[in-house]
Amino acid sequence: MLRGSRLVRPFQFQGTSSDWLPSSFTKGPAISAATNTILFLGLFIISAAISFSYWIQISNFQIGNSANETILISNKYQEPFKVIEFPLNCSIGSNINQTQTCPTSYPTTFGNLDDLEPSSSPVCPDYFRFIHQDLMPWKATGITRDMVERAKETAHFRLVIVKGKAYVEKYKKSIQTRDVFTIWGILQLLRRYPGRLPDLELMFDCDDKPVIRSRDFRGPNSTQVPPLFRYCGDRWTKDIVFPDWSFWGWAEINIKPWESLLKDLKKGNDRRKWMEREPYAYWKGNPFVAESRKDLLKCNVSDSQDWNARLFIQDWILESQQGFKQSDVASQCTHRYKIYIEGYAWSVSEKYILACDSVTLIVKPQYYDFFTRSLQPVHHYWPIRHDDKCKSIKFAVDWGNNHKQKAQAIGKAASDFIQQELKMDFVYDYMFHLLNEYAKLLRFEPKIPKGATHLCSESMACPASESEKKFMTESLVKSPSVTSPCTMPPAYKPQVLGNLYRRNINLNKQVQKWEDKYWENLSKQD
Repeated sequence: MLRGSRLVRPFQFQGTSSDWLPSSFTKGPAISAATNTILFLGLFIISAAISFSYWIQISNFQIGNSANETILISNKYQEPFKVIEFPLNCSIGSNINQTQTCPTSYPTTFGNLDDLEPSSSPVCPDYFRFIHQDLMPWKATGITRDMVERAKETAHFRLVIVKGKAYVEKYKKSIQTRDVFTIWGILQLLRRYPGRLPDLELMFDCDDKPVIRSRDFRGPNSTQVPPLFRYCGDRWTKDIVFPDWSFWGWAEINIKPWESLLKDLKKGNDRRKWMEREPYAYWKGNPFVAESRKDLLKCNVSDSQDWNARLFIQDWILESQQGFKQSDVASQCTHRYKIYIEGYAWSVSEKYILACDSVTLIVKPQYYDFFTRSLQPVHHYWPIRHDDKCKSIKFAVDWGNNHKQKAQAIGKAASDFIQQELKMDFVYDYMFHLLNEYAKLLRFEPKIPKGATHLCSESMACPASESEKKFMTESLVKSPSVTSPCTMPPAYKPQVLGNLYRRNINLNKQVQKWEDKYWENLSKQD
């Protein structure tokens, strides 16, 4: 609209290098040279000002100082503070007849919390909301010392945190090294967020099945629910669900710590795309821990019947003798479908299966762990009937092979969930928020019991066996986090939670209707 106006002369981009200037800038050689000098000087000053403005707006930046040291500069105070790596120090107390002691160099607090960078993922994943649900039994009453002591009946150990240090009182040995790596994980949490956990005291049961039955605490004369931490729960119990030991490695069967394994699983997915995989349902495990798993073996391919399942028995004794060459979970993402079925209770294998890009066929479960309650049928997995497994698996595989794009999307949604929302950062943040919310409910002052042992990473890892020390070293948190934990989301409103449960029930029923129709049509063809 202003082209040709006397108020604004158009810039010309054709011709010589000076032709792009307005005409008033090109009158006479002397004026032109002086003007050009002034113009370019002005542009230089403006560019410098913009660059400086951008520089001072940067919140934080890092300067690599050495292999084990990073300097962070905060824009708030413009004073650098160092985040130094603290590797294991097994030289303290390493002489003969000396007990490994804890170093005093690791920080018990971490500067001014206002200086920490905002979390790269400010809001925690939705499954964090169930922390509120798990602690609901004590919301009105709080947690007394008597309640905690009554949880001791089945506990493997008592954990006490006082002034950022961990103390453990052991009552009995757990299965394998479950207790060892659970405690190790808590010590890594303290290293990640030093001084940020309040004093607390809790009981932990490392066995499979939840034991705090809701029905035992109903009625006017019932006692209060004892708070007991463990790895899984179900709809009939009140146990507090906590991340399992395998996130820091399962030494007995050579399964790596989760942070490393998650990368291996992603590489495994990239090696063999979904369309290139075997078009069957795969399962490999120990069938002798549960009748439901023995029943699953009936669905294996035979000369007379093919239920679209390829099932294998995992002999862990033989595997250990042969160096675990056939049990690498990252190398088992070779089929379009993978079956998850519970064992004696919930199984740690669920996260490995969900991470595979395959469609996870979940045989109707009884138990849940800390993250699975936010999984949605037909979006993250395909539900399988527990009372008619073979037909259900056969239909699921046929449906997926006839709806390849939809099936691929289900597998991808699950693996994306695992890679993005179950990364180790969020596992630690879940622990952090759960323990913080639990500590808020305590109505007594946590105290270090007589006979409790002060534990740190050195006192656990340095004297450990070779295989245990390997995984402990690999999963060691080497320095405090420079970001705050993710922001805890609010509790589900009762109506929202009810809708969530009803949605999942309806989706399961819809799949069953499709399945019934499928078999009805097949019977008509016969």
